[in-house]
Amino acid sequence: MLRFQNTPGIWTEEQVEAWKPIVNAVHAKGGVFFVQLMHVGRVATIGFQPVSCTDKPLAPLIRANGIDMGYFAPPRRLELEELPHIVNDFRIAASNAIKAGFDGVEIHGAHGYLLDQFMKDSVNDRKDKYGGTLENRCRFPLEVVEAVVDEIGADRVGIRLSPFSTHKEASDSNPEKLGLYMMDSLNKYGIVYCHMVEPRLTQAGETLETPHSLLPMRKRFKGTFIVVGGYDREEGNKAIADNYADLVAFGRWFLSNPDLPKRFALNAPLNKYIRETMYISDPVLGYVDYPFLDDGWNAQ
Repeated sequence: MLRFQNTPGIWTEEQVEAWKPIVNAVHAKGGVFFVQLMHVGRVATIGFQPVSCTDKPLAPLIRANGIDMGYFAPPRRLELEELPHIVNDFRIAASNAIKAGFDGVEIHGAHGYLLDQFMKDSVNDRKDKYGGTLENRCRFPLEVVEAVVDEIGADRVGIRLSPFSTHKEASDSNPEKLGLYMMDSLNKYGIVYCHMVEPRLTQAGETLETPHSLLPMRKRFKGTFIVVGGYDREEGNKAIADNYADLVAFGRWFLSNPDLPKRFALNAPLNKYIRETMYISDPVLGYVDYPFLDDGWNAQ
């Protein structure tokens, strides 16, 4: 298994059983719980030699906490006969997720991980049916989508995409064309949502001015369209009011505010997130220790 350090899994029966009380706790609070399924490809730091669509190495990168450096072994180019096994791994993980009680799964096809590596022409240099043309580069990710949909049903499947992202040296020469092709292709499977990363978001979590927009993809996709990337309460409300998206996702602000929907509803102040504690394992800080809003708080 190729992954990051301390990444939870769902490929064994023991892991399925371990997830059940967590899923039940979320459901007891009225939450809807999708688990994100990912294969990191050449970005792996734990396990065997990394694999990818390519054998091009990945240069050292600043990690998401903005402090630590990540170092990566050169990847091995996947052979044709290996790809169906990885597709099947996603299928098994999706099946296990439903056994554990999750409401669905989100296929991670963004941010320079394996599926994104196949889609982006700066990474994918294959000469077979999985490389070259846009259709070929998207073939493997769509095979994963098809397998997962066949296993658990389209109404339980979402996907995360970042066609404009350059994270982990994965960029595309025509990201809008890539995004639109994926929208058309995903529509054929009828998945429940597409979760897309804003073009303005940098790897450091900052936002930049850009002429690019997700609006063409929003207009093309027939399911629920979710956007993410540097939003605050006001921008999120505007995105919904303008019909730019059906939903707006929050990452860092949700991490530091476990009751974020309540705070937004009350327009209450937010806990500031501490970026230095993100993605660290020692000490274990900044995951479940941010305070809830005081029950006595009232809007001024």
